[in-house]
Amino acid sequence: MKTELLAPAGDIEAGYAALYYGADAVYLGLQQFSARATATNFDEQNLNEFVGYAHHLGRKVYVAVNTVVQEDELTQLLQTLDICSRCNADAVIIQDLGVARVVRESYPELEMHASTQMAVHNKEGALTLQKLGFSRVVVARELTLGEIKEIADIPNLEIEAFVHGALCYSYSGLCLFSSFESGRSANRGKCLYPCRAEFEGDTGKKHYFSMKDMALQEDILKIPGISLKIEGRKKTALYVAAVTDYYRRLLDGKPVENRAENIKQIFSRPWCKFHFNGKDKNIVDRNFVGHRGLKIGEISKFSKKSIVFKTNYEIGRYDGLQIEVPDLEKPFGFSIQQMRVNQKNVFEAKKGEEVEVYLPFKSPDLNKGLEVYLASSTKVKGGYDYTKPKPFVYEQKIPLDVKIRIEKNKISASSGDNNVEISGIFEKANQPQKVEESVRKAFEKSGDTVFVLSSLDVENKDDLFVPVSVLNELRRNLYMKIIPQYKRGNLPEVIKSMRNNPQWIIRTDKPKALKLLDLSDVAEVVVLLSDDFDVSKLNLLPKNKIRLALPTVCRNITLWKNLINKLCDAGFKKWEIANYWGKSVLPNKGIDLSFDAPIYMFNTQAMMMAKELGACRITLPAEDLLSNLQKTTKNSPLPVVWEIYGDNPLFTSAVCIRNNECKDCLRNEKRIEVRKNGHQYEVLSKKCQTMLFDTDAYCVAAEAKNVVADYYRVSFVYKDYTPDKVAKIWNKVHNFEDVNYIHKGNLLSKIL
Repeated sequence: MKTELLAPAGDIEAGYAALYYGADAVYLGLQQFSARATATNFDEQNLNEFVGYAHHLGRKVYVAVNTVVQEDELTQLLQTLDICSRCNADAVIIQDLGVARVVRESYPELEMHASTQMAVHNKEGALTLQKLGFSRVVVARELTLGEIKEIADIPNLEIEAFVHGALCYSYSGLCLFSSFESGRSANRGKCLYPCRAEFEGDTGKKHYFSMKDMALQEDILKIPGISLKIEGRKKTALYVAAVTDYYRRLLDGKPVENRAENIKQIFSRPWCKFHFNGKDKNIVDRNFVGHRGLKIGEISKFSKKSIVFKTNYEIGRYDGLQIEVPDLEKPFGFSIQQMRVNQKNVFEAKKGEEVEVYLPFKSPDLNKGLEVYLASSTKVKGGYDYTKPKPFVYEQKIPLDVKIRIEKNKISASSGDNNVEISGIFEKANQPQKVEESVRKAFEKSGDTVFVLSSLDVENKDDLFVPVSVLNELRRNLYMKIIPQYKRGNLPEVIKSMRNNPQWIIRTDKPKALKLLDLSDVAEVVVLLSDDFDVSKLNLLPKNKIRLALPTVCRNITLWKNLINKLCDAGFKKWEIANYWGKSVLPNKGIDLSFDAPIYMFNTQAMMMAKELGACRITLPAEDLLSNLQKTTKNSPLPVVWEIYGDNPLFTSAVCIRNNECKDCLRNEKRIEVRKNGHQYEVLSKKCQTMLFDTDAYCVAAEAKNVVADYYRVSFVYKDYTPDKVAKIWNKVHNFEDVNYIHKGNLLSKIL
């Protein structure tokens, strides 16, 4: 594909700014099912006009329908997809397999792009989604240049990669932190960003999980032939304009001058390139959180009333400054109300001048050497004007050919196979030549419908007169009869499976921890593998009950392919996958395949898609509501597994939390305790991967007896479970009894 610059639009103004400054395509969300639920987003009228204008310019528009969808929302999903189809969106961005199935079956005109929320982080995951009908995959932000290029080499598959904007500590789509802590799910577009908070850890109070912003800058020129994506659907039109302009100039080989500095003072945390050029530990902003701005100097003198510094950037009165003050969680910010150069009051200070800036009342204690940042520039705010079309000029309408027949006792209108008529007594017209003109005026009034009159054929042999009120009613009747044809989406059929008598599953990553259990009452033991797993430990378990589980994230595919082949040759045929890459590396035949919870199953359409992918059973999502679980389990096309006890990763990350340098690291398993507002969490660091856990386990055993699942699962993974502890927990949970020190996630909430 041709290199594409893809810009965000949280509202129509940001969209117009993106197009004006050179975006080849724009991505945006509607009022529902957008992973930026708190952005302004677009309604149908805005989307219709914006797509019309973008297509006029030869650009594209992609609509993000990229949240998970609950069972009762499938009808609303159809309404959203109808809008995308009516407005001629170029593609929809999707996370939920159920949404993908509906689009593939009922909206084939819409291209499917796999959202970064699907956590595609290797070539094998991308290949699986390509086979499902996705024309483009948005790869995980964590990837290196080499990994991106490897996926981009897949024939007939487009690749999209983030190049600028905010970063999550977790792989996108693999985070339950906001959901479990506040009931606001990132997978539903409602994340409250608890990762950016201050935690107490082994080096004191720090923002251990608060990421810097990504800014690949000139490195984008290393990856031609993909879509280069700018993050920012919650950012202003000014920000979108500045970032789009900057990267457009880089791609076109034009000078960028001070445009990077402009971006930094509009909105920016400190910049990094993440792991694009290899593993990098300098990607977390531990000491401060939020917008920093452009560094313009350091305090050389200070008093209670003012600070003095040499500015390396032009500043003016009413610009905003920020200063990084130790022990403050956020930089100290204020607007310049008075400043002096050479003992004289000035409105502007030029680059290189020593300036004295007066402080607001009750400023914090400042010191020499503290860094000063320009956080807002009046000059830059006025430097990114853009033009936009007049309202309704590019509104897209569906052309209609209408035929009118006027008779003495009725008037009828038809378009295609649609016919309506109104009875009445119609007399001779005093001015027959004006009747057709009246009919035309009436039918050209399409109002807020999607139609525009293309051609009109009036048959009025007897030169009869028809009142305007009758013509208007006839038009409304005809258009209202046609409109339902443009709301045509249907939910593909779901074939309900037969329910089985409930059975029990135990999941572990340490088989010896189960040595005190009687496994005769257990249908299966799912063993979570790791790349250093001692396969001889499988001999501790009955082979006929073993199902082998692949990890969610795989960054060394060769190692895993060798291990999988070895185990398949040894006769292990039951497998579980937690990400799409697993489907590509397992044999296509002779495998009993289970989908684990990170492949989200919030609706029966997703479950049906899993079945079509070859799954023999699925696992219910950990953050779902009891009310939704009751509906999906009842109508599932596959046997369902419900984990009613376990330790769910609040996030899974490629960012290292350790303080040592990479060259000195043993990469062995390390556990670190962190606390926030008195609540304790456990961090597991191993082989350059970080996982966060609540110290309390997830347990819904007491509620499980009210939901008939095919399998109830009890998990003992990630933490150090002793045989005694495993036995005590199993004896209670197996009897649908809760244990102590637990949480129930979102299960009993009313809204997700």
